[in-house]
Amino acid sequence: MPAPVPDQPVIVLLTGVMASGKSTVGQALAERLPRSVHLRGDVFRRMIVNGREEYGPEPTEEAVRQVELRYRLASRTADAYFTAGFSVVLQDVVLGPELPAQVARIVGRPLLVVVLAPEPAVVARREAGRAKNGYGEWTPAQLDAGMRATTPRLGLWLDNSHQTPAETVDEILTRAWTEAAVP
Repeated sequence: MPAPVPDQPVIVLLTGVMASGKSTVGQALAERLPRSVHLRGDVFRRMIVNGREEYGPEPTEEAVRQVELRYRLASRTADAYFTAGFSVVLQDVVLGPELPAQVARIVGRPLLVVVLAPEPAVVARREAGRAKNGYGEWTPAQLDAGMRATTPRLGLWLDNSHQTPAETVDEILTRAWTEAAVP
């Protein structure tokens, strides 16, 4: 029996460490929602042609400004699509105190927060199998430990280590309305 699909527009903020499955799950989730948008927050970082500063373990002030700009642009874009009647899956790496800050930036409701939290060893395997390398100065274990230590327990946290993307989407659709909704 397929998981229930909401009958009204919704914004889903899908986050987690790099290689946790956000892009794949975000696309699959958006494909299951009627009138939907898959908004990849990283696109706003990649739009900076000259002067981009990457966010690392000890970010510069400029890197912090740029990631905050990225989050503001993503939240405003999600709200614009939502206001136009679309469900939005906003997928990005939003961890630590930035998670409640991003929740506050997003105006549209209902807002569901889903944190993908697979085991660090699974993330390391996924990262090794990807064409892109998101980790640079970080290791999956370091970023995971930081996420778990500093990110408030908002929304639904899912260990999707041993799930297919379709199984993860089913679990999100089954549990999100009761466990992921934020005020």
